Amino acid sequence: MLNKFYQSYNNYKAVINTDSKKLSILLKSILVGLLVGTAVTLYRLALSGAEDLSFNAYAYLRDHMALLPLAIVLLAAAGAGVGFLVSKFKMIRGSGIPQVEGIIMGYFRDSWLGTLLCKFLGGAVSILAGLSLGREGPSIQLGACVAEGVGEKLASSRTEKKVLIASGASAGLAAAFNAPLAGTMFAMEEIFKYFSPVILMSTMVAAIVADFVAKLVFGIHPIFNIEMKDSVPLSGYWIFLVLGVTLGAAGAFYNYILLLTQKAYKKLKWLDARLRPVIPFLLACMLGLTFPIALGSGHRIIDELSIKTGIASLLLILAVKFVFSMISFGSGAPGGIFFPLLVMGGTIGAVFGNIAVNCLGFEAHFFYNFAIVAMAGYFTAIVRAPITGIVLLIEMTGSFTHLLALTFVSVIAYVVADLLKSAPIYESLLENMICEIKKEADESDEGKKITVELVVHHGSAAENKCLKEIDLPKSCLLIAVRRMGKDSIPRGDTRIQAGDYLVFLTNLKEEARIRKILTDCTTFRNKTYTVSESV
Repeated sequence: MLNKFYQSYNNYKAVINTDSKKLSILLKSILVGLLVGTAVTLYRLALSGAEDLSFNAYAYLRDHMALLPLAIVLLAAAGAGVGFLVSKFKMIRGSGIPQVEGIIMGYFRDSWLGTLLCKFLGGAVSILAGLSLGREGPSIQLGACVAEGVGEKLASSRTEKKVLIASGASAGLAAAFNAPLAGTMFAMEEIFKYFSPVILMSTMVAAIVADFVAKLVFGIHPIFNIEMKDSVPLSGYWIFLVLGVTLGAAGAFYNYILLLTQKAYKKLKWLDARLRPVIPFLLACMLGLTFPIALGSGHRIIDELSIKTGIASLLLILAVKFVFSMISFGSGAPGGIFFPLLVMGGTIGAVFGNIAVNCLGFEAHFFYNFAIVAMAGYFTAIVRAPITGIVLLIEMTGSFTHLLALTFVSVIAYVVADLLKSAPIYESLLENMICEIKKEADESDEGKKITVELVVHHGSAAENKCLKEIDLPKSCLLIAVRRMGKDSIPRGDTRIQAGDYLVFLTNLKEEARIRKILTDCTTFRNKTYTVSESV
């Protein structure tokens, strides 16, 4: 009877028999990598052309001010058009990373093809206007959309489909940054937040394939072609301590202002949500005439990060870029924060490098070390994914000489941001989206089941407890405990240990609620927690 029950749900078989499914998932991941690499490469080409056209158009406008009224009308219309797309396809709003996480966690349903096309179009138009947005978040979402389409046709279970979606997200980041290892780590550290051999294999294969496709078009050169001659001596690491503290505080401030900006937009009752993008579109016109370096993702700012650029100029660039990024992203326009925040972090590092070289006696060739290290520290303070940030900057620079400094500054920035009680930005954005976008009831989901797999952390509420001592939700059944590579069917006296992979079966419609309860039970918390308190 028990076997008959298990066999009625292909999710159980898909999870338990992962060893026999590895080859199948590998082949599907290769396909995902090829398709995502192609889609993101096209997106990079579109955005690169749009950004070049944007700078050229504003340069032409500065020489022909009689065309300013026409430019204002066109930009306002473009902003309203993007706002209309966002209102019709709410999942294309902003970065796209919280949306991907929400889909995998079961909070959202998505029309992958509509999101794919509208995100591509909305992102390109936003960059064409000059908004301070990045391509990386959208690339991750585009990759997830492509993988979702593949999963609908080829995935053998809903669980496998979600693994493919995460692989598509990993491939999207890899193709956007030429960084396959960072893409893999991002999926493990930010999306799933636990290690699984099958997930690791799938995400890594997809990322490598997508990176290969992108490099066929863009070449094998790293994104930042910066020569790193030497690493800062250990005797000078005291300044990295100061830099890490500064970046941690700056990252917490970034998160606070970004969320505050979104709230400020919502308080403008007279401004319809469909018209919010008009504000950054018109502001881009003003900056295009007066301070064009702040436009776009920030590639042109990288060229200004030099020892020859004065501290006052760097601080001005940082301030304008920061404010414009807040206004651009807060409006809901399709676009990410990855590259703009890296540029801002690099600018902070350039200020430190300028001071270190000109005032504190550091060698001039150490200047770029500060800029690169600060990018990783600022990223870590904001996103709270230190390993991803470290690996990302190593791949983007093609150099390991600054590995120790990257790690040191990232850890300091992480601790400071955590002490300031600044939540990771994507978690905060996801929580806000959950409040705004209610998952629509889907009658086709009635009666369907899905598996939820979680790892038991050291110090969690479930650690060292027998299964009968854990008050699980009524609509949830623990069907397997995976320990040291072996699976067993749990009984009431089965003792749960740290490091165990627990496989639960629950109703598809209740996945998000059940996942949150189980995550709270299996994740380390600073305060005492019992499952029954959340049920």
